[in-house]
Amino acid sequence: MANAEHGLVSPEQPGDQPGIPARTRAGKVAGPAVRPLDPEMDPEEFNRLIDLYDTSFRNIAEGEVVKGTVLKVTDSQVVVDVGYKSEGVIALDEFLDENRQVMVQPGDTVDVLLERTEDREGHIVLSREKAEKMKIWDEVEKAYADRKVVIGRVIERIKGGLAVDIGVRAFLPGSQIDVRPVRNLDALKGQELRMRVIKVNKKRGNIVLSRKSLLEEENAEKKKQTLQTLAEGKVMRGVVKNITDYGAFIDLGGIDGLLHITDMSWGRVGHPSELFKVNDEVDVIVLKFDQATERVSLGHKQLVQDPWATVQDRYPVGARMSGKVVSLTDYGAFVELEAGVEGLIHVSEMSWSKRVKHPSKILNVGDMVEAMVLGVDPAARRISLGLKQVESNPWHELVEKYPVGTRIKGKVRNLTEFGAFVEVEEDIDGLIHISDMSWSKRVKHPSEVLKKGDVVEAMVLSIDAENQRLSLGLKQLATDIWDDFFSRHNVNDVLEGKVTRLTNFGAFVEVDDGIEGLIHVSEFDDSHGGEKIDLQVGNSYQMKIIKLSPQERKIGLSIRALKSDEYRSDWETYSSGEGSGTATLGDHFRNR
Repeated sequence: MANAEHGLVSPEQPGDQPGIPARTRAGKVAGPAVRPLDPEMDPEEFNRLIDLYDTSFRNIAEGEVVKGTVLKVTDSQVVVDVGYKSEGVIALDEFLDENRQVMVQPGDTVDVLLERTEDREGHIVLSREKAEKMKIWDEVEKAYADRKVVIGRVIERIKGGLAVDIGVRAFLPGSQIDVRPVRNLDALKGQELRMRVIKVNKKRGNIVLSRKSLLEEENAEKKKQTLQTLAEGKVMRGVVKNITDYGAFIDLGGIDGLLHITDMSWGRVGHPSELFKVNDEVDVIVLKFDQATERVSLGHKQLVQDPWATVQDRYPVGARMSGKVVSLTDYGAFVELEAGVEGLIHVSEMSWSKRVKHPSKILNVGDMVEAMVLGVDPAARRISLGLKQVESNPWHELVEKYPVGTRIKGKVRNLTEFGAFVEVEEDIDGLIHISDMSWSKRVKHPSEVLKKGDVVEAMVLSIDAENQRLSLGLKQLATDIWDDFFSRHNVNDVLEGKVTRLTNFGAFVEVDDGIEGLIHVSEFDDSHGGEKIDLQVGNSYQMKIIKLSPQERKIGLSIRALKSDEYRSDWETYSSGEGSGTATLGDHFRNR
């Protein structure tokens, strides 16, 4: 032992000189008084030195946290003196910070835990890490007893809640995280939270925390103060606590108010998250407060002037404005002129010549466009815009390029029951009506004359630039057979015609190639006993022209008039004395 090595004392045993008796585990001297090895030393002085040596060692028990002095720092160990008979050795890792830098140097005082009084090499076994945890456990127990707040960092999500580092590992149940259910626990990882200790068991190493109880206490106090000052029309500053599809909940101080999406901005808001994020500080105005239910409706856009209040001054009719396309519908495109002010470009105002079936054929969301203000209605919060009005109208130029009578060529783009549309220029079509396809042929459908894709020549009949209508004619390129017929025939001319069809009002008769006239039922032959003749389709008959109408292209025919002329001719012959003087009218008819 050290005592024997230094030659100060020796245990008294049979046959030996009296010396220092063996020490108990507590360091007390047992047995009779010791005697000095040196006979010349005064016994009283010797005993005083022995007492001084004995009291120089501290009475330390295993499992006790004590203070020690750093004696030496090596590459792997830290030697610490705790006032015991031998020094303690602690691994260097227990003294490294997060950057692996040594945090102590010789002479520093540190708290350590005595694990064992001696190891195999004669050193006492110490631990700084366990000493720190023992201190933390003491602080946790004190915080639990005194209901003090502890601060911890979320380590990870575990079953039922979160693991939190408060110096030692603790458990924060999911139901105790917040006053409202928290859906995304992973988002809390790494955050520091203020909590209370609601359960602690040092032997089992179990610590349960609650953030909810602390928030409820704090909110109750804040709510009391907030309710004393809360009033409609008051501007307050709050914190965004939660965001939904329809709005955001703002913590005004212990009480939450709803900021609806329609009250966030004068402009278009697709989702509240476009303007706000959780934990954002925001100024709001109290729109409505129900003291009975403690419901609060908030507004944010009301803090600034409504841009529609002066919109007529900024957007006069006829002005050209630039804006961004923010939305497309079947009937048009909405253009944002400024925050909170949008105008509509109707699909009919997008192009002078194109037939726009959907705005997406012309515009895309995000496009910057220039449009003309066509109308402003502040009360209805509407602005009408025109896209085509910023360009020249090609229909006005069409009048000068293609005057009436001009021959043009174009491709048949579409056929309808009433005519064919022919492309005159890009996105400008002219209509050949079914009635302008042939002079002579009775066209029942345009497909009898034209086909889609055909390149045809036609004549410009009329142009209506305001209504964007161009009339074309196909038959006008050929000789007008009607004019030719009218030039060769007069009223009272007798001709032969073939019955083409019968109606309840008369018979249509082809009197020339492609030209028909009408024999009204009243003009059928009634000369034989008052009975009209039975006309047959396909048969030819002699008839007389009784009416010509060049403008209406109509010809009136009569068989009865022809028979009357024959009767009148015979009567005139009889009256003129032709034949024997004794002949009678009956004889005349019998001789016929």
